[in-house]
Amino acid sequence: MDYLIIALQLIVGLSILNVWLVQYNKATRWRGGDATTIFEEFQAYGLPVWSVYVIGTAKVVLALLLIAGIWFPMLQFPAAVGLAVLLAGSITMHFKISDPLIKSFPAALFLVMCLVIAYDANAL
Repeated sequence: MDYLIIALQLIVGLSILNVWLVQYNKATRWRGGDATTIFEEFQAYGLPVWSVYVIGTAKVVLALLLIAGIWFPMLQFPAAVGLAVLLAGSITMHFKISDPLIKSFPAALFLVMCLVIAYDANAL
């Protein structure tokens, strides 16, 4: 199970870093509404510009902590739970603007992965 959890930590952590640090200004099929950037996506959700920075910083820090949790297991649980809360918020925003269900798929998948990581970390 340890290798599965490590794989999940890397998948979630690196994917979130990719979205927020590499793909933030690029169109993807997962963006809310008709947005082509993260800023447009948050605008589609009706959120203020400052929330992009707050949520983005939180997601990047938690993703880094989740990856660091490979070597420092005490970080796994808080990082996974923190990301799970933010991912649940992402899913909620997609529902808020009546996005097709498929647009919530990555957030839902990463939410489940975070819950598995948190469960495993809590079982330690």
